[in-house]
Amino acid sequence: MGQRAAARKGRSRRRNRSSRVRRRPAGPIVLLGLCLALMSVGGGAALAHWKEGRPTVTEAAAPTEEPEVAPLMSPKASPKPPASPSPSQSPSKSPSSSPKPKASPPGGEPPAVPRSGPGTFSAARANGVPAGQGTLRRYRVEVEDGLDVSAREAAAEIQEILAHPRGWAANGRGRFQLVSSDADFVIKIATPSTADRLCLAVGLNTRGELNCETTEGVVVNLRRWLLGSPTFAGTPAEYRHLIINHEIGHEIGIRTHMGCPGAGKPAPVMMQQIKGLNGCVSNAWPFDEDGTYLTGPPA
Repeated sequence: MGQRAAARKGRSRRRNRSSRVRRRPAGPIVLLGLCLALMSVGGGAALAHWKEGRPTVTEAAAPTEEPEVAPLMSPKASPKPPASPSPSQSPSKSPSSSPKPKASPPGGEPPAVPRSGPGTFSAARANGVPAGQGTLRRYRVEVEDGLDVSAREAAAEIQEILAHPRGWAANGRGRFQLVSSDADFVIKIATPSTADRLCLAVGLNTRGELNCETTEGVVVNLRRWLLGSPTFAGTPAEYRHLIINHEIGHEIGIRTHMGCPGAGKPAPVMMQQIKGLNGCVSNAWPFDEDGTYLTGPPA
């Protein structure tokens, strides 16, 4: 009985050892078997799905990353959207349809002319070269203080008027030079009230409307400088030519005024055209284009 028990005990130990040996690889063997089974049955499809799934994840993430990297990408690395029409081709940007500043309507509101000023003047700080032939007459241009008229711009305009081919200087009636000091006579642009006072000092009643010649030089009424004349068929700028030529005519020695030489003919520059043309045509120059002096009967 002791031998039998020992034999049973030995067989039990051998069975336990074999059971333990067989159980150790059970986990890996099962996993390996499962993998082999999957590969044989559907492993190829699963592997293909895993490979195909990688770009899908990248593409889904791309939109969140694209705004950050797009500016750094070269044109060749990223497809460009279809080109939109250039501004010059776009109908909304074309010159014909783009908004333009509106031009001032003809006959718009005339500039406001102040009735009076301080009575003091500032001279244009400008000097020019003599224009013309004959006796040299140096003139200075002054504008009453506080006016919206540049003395320098007015002087440049007067200089051009006196040097015009149809003007006094170009036709041998004298040389004229713009200066800022030591002038032989002065051209003053003044408000109507100031002009009246300066003209009245030499016995001339300009009634807030007219220009005059004084012992010091020429007085130009600001109203006439800015607005022109209702009887003159031309712009205020053209009427300024007549003002300067008429008053300089007095300055060089033409003392009397002239009348209209005949219906349809140019009015002489020494005619007081603001008082009416009497059938003549408005004219701002002492000479015609051929150099003929435009004259008329004494007024």
